[in-house]
Amino acid sequence: MSKFDTRANNWDNGDIRVKGAKKIAEAINAVIDLNKDMQIIDFGTGTGLLGFSIAPSVKQVYGVDTSAKMLEKLKEKNTSELSIIPYHQDIIKEPLTQEFDGLISSMTLHHVQDLEAFFATIYKNIKKDGFIAIADLEKEDGTFHSDNEGVHHFGFEKEELIQIVQKSGFKNIKFQTINTIKKPHKDFNIFLLTAYK
Repeated sequence: MSKFDTRANNWDNGDIRVKGAKKIAEAINAVIDLNKDMQIIDFGTGTGLLGFSIAPSVKQVYGVDTSAKMLEKLKEKNTSELSIIPYHQDIIKEPLTQEFDGLISSMTLHHVQDLEAFFATIYKNIKKDGFIAIADLEKEDGTFHSDNEGVHHFGFEKEELIQIVQKSGFKNIKFQTINTIKKPHKDFNIFLLTAYK
């Protein structure tokens, strides 16, 4: 069982996490022109904290995660008015065949080992003129998590990440700081990277 499976039950109790997802949703809404015809994929959806915030603005959100327990929690939150369709799979090893109008993601990228493979994979899943909107940690010293199991990157350096995204074919890449998470020992900046196909 992964650490995300064991933490699924209490995932939504974290104030930082819930408020952070809201901030990310607000930032995405401010820069991306979402509409009711759009089908969006939420990568690393977890319990759907970001996906459910974006869902009212689009036609359908599909949530992808490798943690079955997180997706169970997500399903419990589905209603007839607002639902996320869950996919339990590693989309780098087992890519989706569907095309989407956009991809959103909150605090998942630092758990992805091979960034070039990830961006090359999702490029194929995004429709022409579609977007990606990915939020994660700016470069940090490894102290954001109390346990770095499953963490492959201690945040991201702007130019380095933009280069990888560009290499996969995305255009109009923007990188902005949208939030600061204050922890007792340190402040950590959160960025939103947006780009178009």
